[in-house]
Amino acid sequence: QVQLVESGGGLVQPGGSLRLSCAASGIIVSMYQLAWYRQAPGKQRELVATISSRGYPSYTDSVKGQFTISRDNAKNSVYLRMNSLKPEDTAVYYCKADWVLMNYSYWGQGTQVTVSS
Repeated sequence: QVQLVESGGGLVQPGGSLRLSCAASGIIVSMYQLAWYRQAPGKQRELVATISSRGYPSYTDSVKGQFTISRDNAKNSVYLRMNSLKPEDTAVYYCKADWVLMNYSYWGQGTQVTVSS
């Protein structure tokens, strides 16, 4: 049984930081591209950042220089460091694992991030 479990969300003031974690079980994440998505109320889910199986990161323009994605294959985990948070970063954040060649794809259940004073 494959599970992706996010943690680290919460309430933070504008300008604050959070580090999200996503721990995988049932898969070997070194084979997977890993990603973070977010979905704000009333909006579509959007891609925030990806990191390839070789460790190459990419970001959507709105978070470049603000968020950092990283992975630890030994811990079967992916992380998202979020700095200088703004109210518009408020959303449910989801991690995703994709093994493109095998067409395997898994989602976590999400973790709420709320940026508010």
